[in-house]
Amino acid sequence: MNEDLKKTLLNPIFKGNPITVLVLGICSSLAVTVQLKGAFVMALSVIIVTGLSSFVVSLLRNSIPNRVRIIVQLVVVALMVILVDQVLKAYAYAIDKQLSVYIGLIITNCIVMGRIEAFALGNKPIPSLLDGLANGAGYGMILIIVAFFRELLGSGTLFGLRVLPASYVPNNLVILPPMALIILGCIVWVQRSIQKDLQEK
Repeated sequence: MNEDLKKTLLNPIFKGNPITVLVLGICSSLAVTVQLKGAFVMALSVIIVTGLSSFVVSLLRNSIPNRVRIIVQLVVVALMVILVDQVLKAYAYAIDKQLSVYIGLIITNCIVMGRIEAFALGNKPIPSLLDGLANGAGYGMILIIVAFFRELLGSGTLFGLRVLPASYVPNNLVILPPMALIILGCIVWVQRSIQKDLQEK
């Protein structure tokens, strides 16, 4: 595999993760991680929106006047979000209702706009698509890890199915938003303990 392509695919998932390293997309990581099902759908939605938005903007990059580039980017992202939302409404209405406004708020997600500005505007469509998908995957991975612990400890279930004994008393503290931040902090601590180059000197 080409070294640049490998870096584009792997860096956002590990060394340059959008949430744990760049500290982007924190709000949704607190809001949609009470259950794994919601976190999984949100992660998949962001992967699709980020990948396709980067791809489309990269295709148009040479024909977008600089003074209106932000407006064009927002229109492209909004279109992708609307398409994803309509698909969810048609095929997964219960989850769409559970996620409420958070699917729509993908439009303002820093990760989506950040990758368009930092990568898609200066690179060809296929690398831009891969960069968008990889950054979405890095974001989604953290969402799913946080949701795993919150649902398991807060409800004793995973994907709505009971996995802990019936005698387990759910820890209601875990399903509160502050606990998502604490779990996220633990993930950041573990990552920085492993990757010494991320530690501040």
